[in-house]
Amino acid sequence: MTTASPADTPAVVAEAHTGPRGRRFAATGRALTSARYAGGKLAGAVVSLFAVLVTSFFLFRIIPGDPVRTMTHGRQVSAEQLAYLRGQFGLDLPLWQQFTRYCGGALTGNLGTSYQFHAPVGPLIAEKLPATLLLTGTAVVLYSVLGIWLGTRSAWRAGGLGDRFYTGLALTLWSVPSFWLGLLLIITFSVGTGPVPGLFPTGGMESGDARGWGHVLDVAHHLVLPVTTLVAVQYAQTLLVMRSSLLDEMGGDYLTTARAKGLRDAMVRRHHAVPNALLPTVTMLFINLGHVAAGSILVETVFSWPGLGGLFYQALSVPDLPLVQGLFVVFAGTMILMNLLADLLYPLLDPRVGR
Repeated sequence: MTTASPADTPAVVAEAHTGPRGRRFAATGRALTSARYAGGKLAGAVVSLFAVLVTSFFLFRIIPGDPVRTMTHGRQVSAEQLAYLRGQFGLDLPLWQQFTRYCGGALTGNLGTSYQFHAPVGPLIAEKLPATLLLTGTAVVLYSVLGIWLGTRSAWRAGGLGDRFYTGLALTLWSVPSFWLGLLLIITFSVGTGPVPGLFPTGGMESGDARGWGHVLDVAHHLVLPVTTLVAVQYAQTLLVMRSSLLDEMGGDYLTTARAKGLRDAMVRRHHAVPNALLPTVTMLFINLGHVAAGSILVETVFSWPGLGGLFYQALSVPDLPLVQGLFVVFAGTMILMNLLADLLYPLLDPRVGR
């Protein structure tokens, strides 16, 4: 008959798991798990960024047209001059050499020189970025707040008249092309139709003759229609995600317990159901933030907004390869960064993630 070793007694085993040494071991394990999770997400972001570089280089080279001939359109240019311009822009090099030069420059922050503007791509993007951030940033804040609020109301009274109205309107507007809705708003509220006078500018960001607070109000006046277009088309996504998440939470036992304690329905919704239902919505909000830099090319073009969307349209019409590639990298890189931040933040909101 064997006797149990003192190290195998229940008291010692419990001490190993609950004592200082066991707690340190558990903390180290959690730290390693979190580090592996973060490292995996970071590695995925790096791979995605490299895929963006490859895609941006080869994708836009299948666009028909010769950039040099487009830039010299309407001018008498000899074959020697065309060859000189191609050499100046590096278009006479083998494709693999162009790719290696492009990747090397992108990794050092040099996105090349624009064909049509004859200026570095980086400063051109930085010049147009504030206008896009103002437009799409304002729209993201508004349609996120509106979508969460209406999604909460729809789910809490699922099947009711309000739920059917909010959901039906959101799905209808979501299916409308943004450029078509923008043109409709311009015709109705800028040009004016019937009894409705023209109340807002047809395009641009400012009138150019205002200063101080007058300038702020002028820019806000120009913002109304493009922001309304973006909010009307985009808020449905937030509404539907929030509604679906809250419906999943409404059958939880913890809500029944909260009601049994005598808590009012509004308090149960605000303090218990909504915080848990927000987790999927937070991820989507970060994805929406990734769209802030990209803006909306169609909406900016329709409203002649001087942002990155209009710049991308100009570059694509040449095609201005360095500028198109640089904008594509900025758009996709911002999205990758926001997705990475969402992945890293999610374990803080839900400890089950990353284990």
